[in-house]
Amino acid sequence: MSTIDAGRVIGVDLGAVRIGLAISNREQTVAASLTILARSGDVAVDHAALADIATSEEAVALIVGVPTSLNGTLGPAAQAVLEEVEALRTVVAVPVETCDERLTTVAATRAVREGGGRGRGRRRRRVDDVAAAMILQTWLDRRRGPRS
Repeated sequence: MSTIDAGRVIGVDLGAVRIGLAISNREQTVAASLTILARSGDVAVDHAALADIATSEEAVALIVGVPTSLNGTLGPAAQAVLEEVEALRTVVAVPVETCDERLTTVAATRAVREGGGRGRGRRRRRVDDVAAAMILQTWLDRRRGPRS
């Protein structure tokens, strides 16, 4: 079980081109899209930006989605995310946890497509923060456990 304090939590979808971000309410029950960061080409710069956002949003933790394969194995993309998570932990001042993000990009793409919106590029960017919100909501729901 997680030892995350009460307060806002940021969900992170680490993409190769963009980083999608979502944030929870202080009660940690609902996730909402926050923003999208374009990758700078320098992981240290990207991590500093994430640390700055965590500080400015008064986040108590970051939850990073790991693209686990459907069969539960960790492929090259998942391994790369886990390596980046380890580096991120040395930069941010709050705990960094991971969450299985199986199918979130597929679900986010479907949600954005069904929600409309103009332009393919805008939809692609929107998928990143919607995926981050789905990752974070999954973590929040699992943390709360089954409802009675």
